[in-house]
Amino acid sequence: RAMEGFVDFTNRCQGRDQLYRATQFTCMLLSYLIENKTDKKKLVTKLKQLESSMSSGRKMFRLGNMVHALVAARKSAELPEVVPRLCLTASHLSRALYFVCDAVLWLRSVGIQPHIDRPKWHHWATKCYYCSLLLNLARDWYEISWRLEEAALEEKIKESCFLKEHNGGLNGVKSDGLQSFLHQLFQILKRNPPLLLDLVKNLCDLSGPLDTLGIYKTNAGVIGFCGLLSSLVGILTLASPHLKLKQ
Repeated sequence: RAMEGFVDFTNRCQGRDQLYRATQFTCMLLSYLIENKTDKKKLVTKLKQLESSMSSGRKMFRLGNMVHALVAARKSAELPEVVPRLCLTASHLSRALYFVCDAVLWLRSVGIQPHIDRPKWHHWATKCYYCSLLLNLARDWYEISWRLEEAALEEKIKESCFLKEHNGGLNGVKSDGLQSFLHQLFQILKRNPPLLLDLVKNLCDLSGPLDTLGIYKTNAGVIGFCGLLSSLVGILTLASPHLKLKQ
């Protein structure tokens, strides 16, 4: 019960964290867009200072999120379906490790433990976060794939009925494989806004760790834009819980 109460408290902080996050990435994007303009140097400095302040503030909000992640892992371990159970449990555990690293970095940033090796802990935090995102995307793909299988089965049944009615004529029934796949994917995401939003958020969140780990280098503009879009999706799902993909 104590843990559940603690989770309720951290949930109330999530909206504030998302607002801070949106502000942080907006500052990153704006400073990238105007950094080469000589008359905007003071504004760029202020934006970067605000971005840093938002990042530090968010670390405070996340201090208790390790407990939240462990409770979520315990709940997801009870899911009936194997793939979501494995993906979500592992994702929540990876996120819990990320929050541990994040808390260590916060201790260094406020001067409590100034001798902590920041680059090393930051690298570990990024790896844990990256792993969590990949597992979330694996879960998203599972949700998409079984829906695609259902759609393909329905399509085969329709084709079979068409063949019976038209004595085996296939005129125009079969479409290009890729075109058909993209059409079905579009229809599935259109009919499932929570799945679409979760997929968009996870893909956007990948830009930061991909750049930090050197897997795919981008720039502050791309990371800022993706982070802002991800934050807006996060705010939307907090404001409208029915748009959040069930865990």
